[in-house]
Amino acid sequence: MAGRSFASFAGLEAHLDAWTREVADRRTHGTTGEAPADRFARDEAGALMPLGGVPPFTTARDLVRRVGADCAVAVDGNAYSVPWRLIGEAVRVTVSGARVRVHHGGQEVASHAELTGRHGRAVDDAHLAGLVGSRDRPAYRQEPVPLVEVPPPTLLRPLSEYEAVAGGGF
Repeated sequence: MAGRSFASFAGLEAHLDAWTREVADRRTHGTTGEAPADRFARDEAGALMPLGGVPPFTTARDLVRRVGADCAVAVDGNAYSVPWRLIGEAVRVTVSGARVRVHHGGQEVASHAELTGRHGRAVDDAHLAGLVGSRDRPAYRQEPVPLVEVPPPTLLRPLSEYEAVAGGGF
């Protein structure tokens, strides 16, 4: 490997796969005294069976996130919406099977398809229902607000009471 360069990571992986098949699996192992490829063919290959439609093993990641002021949790550089009432709360996020599921208090509160790449947003409009500025409650009114006639301010006490406290007459 020393002194070699590869055009891409895929090129490096292809080189390593070929080296494993053609060099490493063919030479005599120091502990067993035989080539790994020969030992596999003799002892293990016959014991392996096809899975027959069993889906591949899937992993799940459990994370703890805090819901931000934008009603979302961040996972792998993407934002996933949760109900706005959970802003500031810690939630458990499970990433499994191309789904992102958010739980709070033992209940699933959100589920989104996992986004690819970064800086994406998955938003369920139901999570924002009732917020000012959401689609059902715009932050501005479409029609103008009518002006209400406000009477001029009046004194709460007669002037004579103020004269008695301050002294003198006006």
